[in-house]
Amino acid sequence: MISRRSRLSAAVLALAVSSLPLSAASAASSSAGAASLQRDADALRDAGVTGVAVRLDTPHGRVTARSGVGDLVTRRPVPEDGYLRLGSTTKTFVATVVLQLVGEKRISLDRTVEQVLPGVVSGAGNDGRTVTVRDLLQHTSGLPDYIYDVFPDPGERTYFAHRWRAYEPEELVALAVRHEPDFPAGTRWAYSNTNYVLAGMIIEKITGRTWEQEVRRRILRPLGLGHTDTPGTRPFLPHPHAADYQQFTADGPMVDTTIPYRPFDSGADGSMTGTARDLNRFFTALTGGRLLKPAELAAMRTTVRVPEDSGHPEGTRDGPGLFFTPLSCGGGYLGHGGSGFGYVVRAAVTTDGRRSLTVSAHSRPADPQAAGRQEDALRDLVDHALCRSV
Repeated sequence: MISRRSRLSAAVLALAVSSLPLSAASAASSSAGAASLQRDADALRDAGVTGVAVRLDTPHGRVTARSGVGDLVTRRPVPEDGYLRLGSTTKTFVATVVLQLVGEKRISLDRTVEQVLPGVVSGAGNDGRTVTVRDLLQHTSGLPDYIYDVFPDPGERTYFAHRWRAYEPEELVALAVRHEPDFPAGTRWAYSNTNYVLAGMIIEKITGRTWEQEVRRRILRPLGLGHTDTPGTRPFLPHPHAADYQQFTADGPMVDTTIPYRPFDSGADGSMTGTARDLNRFFTALTGGRLLKPAELAAMRTTVRVPEDSGHPEGTRDGPGLFFTPLSCGGGYLGHGGSGFGYVVRAAVTTDGRRSLTVSAHSRPADPQAAGRQEDALRDLVDHALCRSV
């Protein structure tokens, strides 16, 4: 219950703010927003993340927050707008290219994988004749995820023994289809990186150019995203960047994993690098209709339900390359996350395109409970930042 004194204080405060000049009220609100963002970044650090960086772009300007350290040796600050591994956020770029090709009538979302890549998806019950391009992009294909084949024994030893190895896309798909499908195509939802390895292959088959070339030609150059790259198997991030740390065993040390695990960090499913500034510009342009025609943008925003046991917030839905996640204040946001050994990136934009946000966390724990606390703190940060009225 709220006391009369509390109500009176709130009324006086509201009157005081409303009587300020517009610029002063805006500055006060901006200051409050920055303080809130910093508190949430600190909460993520307090949950055990070594380094945190946040960038929020709004019609009123940019707000940033950093917390923790950029590396555990020098204890230097986390760089502002440093380079990031985008992980699976790469998938949104790839899906955008595929949908551009749909808009150019060069492929259909209802075309089957077998029609585009004959014989590639077959064996152990996997059948490319039943899997459509749409199934790939929205993870309703049922195809097994190859990552369990390239990292079969979780642990620090496996990371160091195999982190330099790179696979061709065809090799990764061949590894995946040795296993039975998770379900008949189109009947359920399950996240599988194999889907986007195939999407990259489809881009190359249709255009005669690699998915990397098409992303650069169709997205990066037109939008002026000069700090976003498709490095393939090149393992080193440009400077400045924070170091990434993975804890492989509970209570074990934080291991520097800034060099990626190339078996699943070098393809169309998760190899891109960039900055928070560029990511916010990309998602704002995408949802604002600058990259896709209305029909294809509508297709990207046409979603299927994501199961509650998938690790996503309740009410999350997935479209071709773009997730919809509800907000506590009503409505929701569009975006995609990415993760790998030692890092988590979350990119989000409100459905009206007015607020865009990128959060990067530069360590991951081995303990599931610690990971859960960090995920809760990350979700709170995103929700609070996007729910503010200004």
